[in-house]
Amino acid sequence: MANDQHPLLGALGLCRKAGKLLYGYDRVQENALRGKVALVLLAANASERTVNHMRSACEGVVACEQMPLTTADLAMLTPKPAAVFGITDEHLAQLCVKHLT
Repeated sequence: MANDQHPLLGALGLCRKAGKLLYGYDRVQENALRGKVALVLLAANASERTVNHMRSACEGVVACEQMPLTTADLAMLTPKPAAVFGITDEHLAQLCVKHLT
């Protein structure tokens, strides 16, 4: 990890390598509602509609947080742009929460 990268990006890369990172609105929402997601993360530049809908869907089910990273920052993690991410492992989710601020 380069010194100029946000620590959260490194944590998300670890989640991806472990096979514990989901991305894309529909896939994350579906798995969150099934109780298979420990944390939902939204890109800083996610549309207001996406943020509102995802927070509403996650309410009372799973934590849903906005990241300080944009979809451009996160592009290296996914084959196509995504603004919604889900972490399926509780311990990796806790690691990501530590790096949110």
